[in-house]
Amino acid sequence: MIVAPMNTSTPRVFIAATRQNDGKTTTSLGLIAALQQHFPRVGYIKPVGQRFVEIEEQKIDEDSVLMDSVYRMNCPLVDMSPIAVEPDFTRKYLQAANNEALVKKIHKAFDRVAWEKDFVLCEGSGHAGVGSVFDLSNAQVAKILGAKVIIVTQGGIGKPIDEVCLNQALFEKEGVEIIGVILNKVLDAKVDSVTDFARRGLKRKGLDLLGVIPHQRMLSNPTMELIREELHAEVLNTPEKLHGLVDDVVVGAMGAENAMEFFKPGVLLITPGDREDIVLAACTSLDAEPDKRMAGIVLTGDLRPSAAVLKVIRVMPIPVLLAKQDSYEVASKVHDLTVKTRPNDAAKISLIRDLIAKNVDLEKILKSL
Repeated sequence: MIVAPMNTSTPRVFIAATRQNDGKTTTSLGLIAALQQHFPRVGYIKPVGQRFVEIEEQKIDEDSVLMDSVYRMNCPLVDMSPIAVEPDFTRKYLQAANNEALVKKIHKAFDRVAWEKDFVLCEGSGHAGVGSVFDLSNAQVAKILGAKVIIVTQGGIGKPIDEVCLNQALFEKEGVEIIGVILNKVLDAKVDSVTDFARRGLKRKGLDLLGVIPHQRMLSNPTMELIREELHAEVLNTPEKLHGLVDDVVVGAMGAENAMEFFKPGVLLITPGDREDIVLAACTSLDAEPDKRMAGIVLTGDLRPSAAVLKVIRVMPIPVLLAKQDSYEVASKVHDLTVKTRPNDAAKISLIRDLIAKNVDLEKILKSL
């Protein structure tokens, strides 16, 4: 039988989403800063994590690492991330279900996280049903923690509200109250319209609109450094910066003359390493001001250019990477890349704090708790 955690006095809220990568972590990161204006000591827990790193032989969810790095939570990381879903976790559970042990683990971790804290922010993992296969869906975990829920979804009107309603049904089935909804990544030009109609649509479902967060390139677009890491690529030069944002991707499979029209600001050019004609043509577009240059070039197939072309590449002001994968695989990896905020992304973290402070109604959240 599932019981509430021993600590029932510390205020808490559970951040859920309609799907992965809708902005739970961004919202959580900003909300902690906003909450600290009211509660000096805020704790954080991600009870069930799916993306983790190994720290001192413990598997810790990367979002817990981020929160601790930014806010110095003064709590063991293992308690902020009690359950790590490894590749064989589900199979082991289905062979020998141990739900009671997992629930106890969450209880104990929450109690430690909440120790001497004035508030605890709990972050889910994906939509309400994620984790159902091992009886720890987000809806079930919110119930275990005795927490009310905020749902984060992507900007829009029809589709987000449809998806919120699906999630609402599962939370309500578990007897978990939803405080309201935050819309994320809304285009600037549509903020007023989306706010008006989403508020009306959600009200019909008995839900409050708690905030509308405008879309920000910096938070959604990958940097060249992130792409380098993902591809395990070699940097062939010493560019002015590796943190330039990539707005668009072009695969250079045409003649150099035709490729030139695509050498626009923010473009990542992907081309085989032996297409020296395209690399040299790209050089002609780099005399522009820094903010009007391409984002970078990825040479593929582990095809290293000739010494003469390498000499040109070394003085290029934009990053030129050499990847082992072919052009199709590189383009696919870049397309599928999940852009996550990292502990050293100071500018991003500052922007997130400002966005949440300006665009989320914290007073309404606190009143509903």
